[in-house]
Amino acid sequence: MIVVITGPTGVGKTKLSVELAKRIHAEIINADSMQVYKGLDIATAKIKEEEKKGIVHHLFDMKEVSEMYTIYDYQKDARKKIADILSRGKNVIFVGGSGLYIKAALYDYQFQEEKEKRSYEEQSNEEIKARIEKVMPCPIHVNNRKRLVRMLNKIENSAMTLEKKDKKKLYDFVTIGLTTSREILYQKINDRVDHMMEEGLEQEVKTFYDQNLRSKAILTGIGYKEFYEYFDHKITKEEAIAKIKKNSRRYAKRQYTFLNHQMDVHWINTNYEDFKQTIEEAYRYVKKVYKF
Repeated sequence: MIVVITGPTGVGKTKLSVELAKRIHAEIINADSMQVYKGLDIATAKIKEEEKKGIVHHLFDMKEVSEMYTIYDYQKDARKKIADILSRGKNVIFVGGSGLYIKAALYDYQFQEEKEKRSYEEQSNEEIKARIEKVMPCPIHVNNRKRLVRMLNKIENSAMTLEKKDKKKLYDFVTIGLTTSREILYQKINDRVDHMMEEGLEQEVKTFYDQNLRSKAILTGIGYKEFYEYFDHKITKEEAIAKIKKNSRRYAKRQYTFLNHQMDVHWINTNYEDFKQTIEEAYRYVKKVYKF
């Protein structure tokens, strides 16, 4: 069986995924577009090793921040993991709030990928790098033509449209969404950002800044892009923290909009006082659907 656990930040997705995985003999696949990157830990609220409780986790910490990783790459990797896990008699749990990643993995979406990689022989290294930087900052040195060409091909391929074919599910799966009231959610988000600061978010981001890393992952990731503005002396630290909170709240709203319009989600209200009740409710729903 395949179970998807999704919803906005701060509702308990990670904890539920681990507890449910123990009960249904499952392995977990990441469905968060930022948690595929090594080192992006605090702002993404990535699961810590001690929190995994022996459950096998896939597609976490698999790419360097400087690497391009597209939704097409994720689709291929996720489907390989599904096949592998199911072939070993285990069940699958997807966990994360990146709705498009979930849909790309589990629905009949097709990418228009170029059949052949272009060499861009007619263009200089400087011209190739300029084309890349129209889309995103380019961390590759101008003399490294091989990497520049590979990156531009990746960008052009990933820019191709994601085609939907009959909205058909490729797998039998259920989707559980954790939710709470807007007031509680926004307070949880604000508290989480404060906790991230206590855990060392500023230092984590500074490590990448000092390496002059300005990849797409860094400059689009909430918690990272705001601190880069602070390190660039464009805003104060207090303004950066406030922007992280505001952008996180806005992202949560976009997540709800996508999930409610694009997916068939069974919503469960998170019981913060007694999270065991949330786990039990999710487990009962999975048992009901799969009849075991």
